[in-house]
Amino acid sequence: MEAEMVRADMAQAETTPTPDEAVEARVIDALLAKGRLKDADLGRARRLQVETGGSLLALLGRLGLVSERDHADAVAEVTGLPLVSAQAAPDLPPEDVSLSVKFMKQFHVCPLNAGEHGVELLMADPQDAYTVDAVRLALARPLRLQIGLRSEIEALIERWFGQGRSAMGAIVETAEGEGSGDLDDVEHLRDLASEAPVIRLVNLIIQRAVELRASDIHIEPFENRLKVRYRVDGVLQEGESPPPNLTAAVISRIKIMAKLNIAERRLPQDGRIMLRVQGKELDLRVSTIPTAHGESVVMRLLDRETVVFDFKRLGFTDHFLPQFQKVLDQPHGILLVTGPTGSGKTTTLYTALSKLNTPDVKIITVEDPVEYQIEGINQIQAKPQIGLDFAHALRSIVRQDPDIIMIGEMRDLETCRIAIQSALTGHLVLSTLHTNNAAGGITRLLDMGVEDYLLTSTVNGILAQRLVRRLDSQHAERYPASAEEIEKFGLRRYQPEGEIHLFRPRPSAASPTGYSGRTTIMEFLVMNDELRRAVMRHAGMGELEEIARRGGMRTMYEDGIAKALAGETTIEEVLRVTEDA
Repeated sequence: MEAEMVRADMAQAETTPTPDEAVEARVIDALLAKGRLKDADLGRARRLQVETGGSLLALLGRLGLVSERDHADAVAEVTGLPLVSAQAAPDLPPEDVSLSVKFMKQFHVCPLNAGEHGVELLMADPQDAYTVDAVRLALARPLRLQIGLRSEIEALIERWFGQGRSAMGAIVETAEGEGSGDLDDVEHLRDLASEAPVIRLVNLIIQRAVELRASDIHIEPFENRLKVRYRVDGVLQEGESPPPNLTAAVISRIKIMAKLNIAERRLPQDGRIMLRVQGKELDLRVSTIPTAHGESVVMRLLDRETVVFDFKRLGFTDHFLPQFQKVLDQPHGILLVTGPTGSGKTTTLYTALSKLNTPDVKIITVEDPVEYQIEGINQIQAKPQIGLDFAHALRSIVRQDPDIIMIGEMRDLETCRIAIQSALTGHLVLSTLHTNNAAGGITRLLDMGVEDYLLTSTVNGILAQRLVRRLDSQHAERYPASAEEIEKFGLRRYQPEGEIHLFRPRPSAASPTGYSGRTTIMEFLVMNDELRRAVMRHAGMGELEEIARRGGMRTMYEDGIAKALAGETTIEEVLRVTEDA
């Protein structure tokens, strides 16, 4: 009888999760609920865990199925412990606290501060009771747990207790002597690019870009250095650079990943890399161009999982959205989106297409390149090198019986004419133009040679937009506007009475710039009879804009000022991207 009871207790112990496992299960559930972890990836990790053992959460991180940031956010949410940035740590470690560096590196823990209330301990996995108990015994003091990112904890340990090397510095040390030899020998270059240190170096550059939420990576060779810069929220910032002797190897590695010809260094090339970094499906568009000191490489990062096609999230206000929706709902005609490169035109068009994408309409697009693939839309990749340019593709598209056509860009008169013919024959055409404002779209088409009577009978509306950095609501400071600011920016037009307040960023360790992400400022010109008459007499851009404003158009500058007063961005950001300043 006693033996049976013992066996029953043992069986129950095997099936009952420990406190560590229970917390881990809740963290994994939180990651699944937020869409930060896929069921298929979890299943794969569980099968591997059966063979290797250990923590499932740690295994997900090692496999790159969950990013450090998502892991830390989920643990903070489940445990209720504060998430802090190790970058804000003091210059020196607490004096009277000593732990083995090997132990700290192995378990990703580091004491931050020590005082009369105990020791603040930074941990990547605070649910690991074994590690917490071991530190408590070693220090014989109460602990206050805080959550940090693994990479930040590793960097802090290295800064305080190591030789102060960065992750890139550690890789470079192992690559000493690499990069020498005949750099004109293609096979030697291929061998260099396949060396482990170079592979880790390129992976680290891409990983840094993901952590910074960068949209582009610029790798630029100069005479005595290789410069790496990241475009974060539209502004370039310099990162840690690899040594110049690895320039050829790093660039060759990227070209191999993008399936480009590494022997061709005299002509520009374009390619694509599909990657999985920190649990994110990444699509990198790679462009190389020859410069005086080697090839300059730019990689544009497209995160397929985080892009959300939602007008409100893009920055469309209640003032704009009804007008835009009304033009979008028209059965035929042309809707143009204008702005410089990188102003979010394509994302706006994709959002419009996703709203129009219903089972009863056929949508065909011709793009160069296809940035996001949308289920239910026929997307054509233009290939000018084999003769498949926008104009040639468009002639074939109209024979495919589409309802809606999207053209990546109106680049030449032939493309414009076919688009106009399509609009005249009952199709809705969406496209982009490179102009600085909405009224400029009309004058650009006239300058390209489009007949005025065709333009007035087909163009329904022109949206011009720019991207400004969005204030991080947790790190924004509200302050009363001065009399000079009120007069200079005409703020009384937006708020006739009461004290006017503006906002400015308050940088912190968690948000170094005080900004987080971007939002759109825009102006929307809707064609009316007065505008059509002005187009027929070839009125100038200034007159067209004045007529549109009389018809209710709010300029980009005015939209930006309204968003600055609402605390979404700052006056400085609006002035940075608009010409009305």
